[in-house]
This record gives sequence, structure tokens and C-alpha cells, in this order.
Amino acid sequence: MSEKHEENRRNWSVQQWTDYAKAGNMDLEGANLEGADLVWQDLEGANLKGANLKNANLDGANLERANLDGANLDGAFLYGADFTSVILKGVNLDGARLYGAHLKDANLEGHDLDDLRRRVAGF
Repeated sequence: MSEKHEENRRNWSVQQWTDYAKAGNMDLEGANLEGADLVWQDLEGANLKGANLKNANLDGANLERANLDGANLDGAFLYGADFTSVILKGVNLDGARLYGAHLKDANLEGHDLDDLRRRVAGF
């Protein structure tokens, strides 16, 4: 990817990033998706490294094998989202709503597992 293209992407609005993701693009590294509506979005294998997904709605989204290294999911809506085989170490999950999320084979190192269990179970 050219340096000029990278510079342009850094200045994209949330709506531009959202449209880009909804078009099926998987290179979302550093994306500003704060508050984005990505309900049921297929992001399997997407590169979301360092992405800002604060308060984004990812209910039912497929994030299987996605790269979320350093992503911010603070306050994100993740009801029923699929995190199968995702490394969540270093991901900010503060306030994330995880009811019914699928965490099979997810790496949860560094997270309070009791807290996550309660939020996935919905209590």
C-alpha cells in the first residue's frame, strides 16, 4: 500500500471506514470505527489491529480469526458475536457487552475470566 494511500486512510471519517468494512474489505488496521453499525457483518479474518471500535455495534458479527491486536472494544455491543480463535490479549474489553458471544479457542490472557463469564452469560 502506498504511503499516500495510508495518509488518506488516516483521515477517513467513521462513515468512510464503515462503508469500507461493509463492502467486504478486510484491511481495517487502525480504522476509526467508533460507534459504527456493523451488525451481522462478516469480518472473518479481518485485520483490525489497533482499530477503534469503542461503542461500535457488532451484534452477531463474525470475527472468527480476526486480528484484534491492540483494538479498543470499550463499550462495544457484541451480543452473539463470534470470536472463535481470536487473540484477545491486549484488547480493551472494558464495558463491552458480550452476552452470548462465542469465545471458543479465543486467547483471553490478561482478562478477568470471572468478569468475562458473567458478561457472556448476561448477568
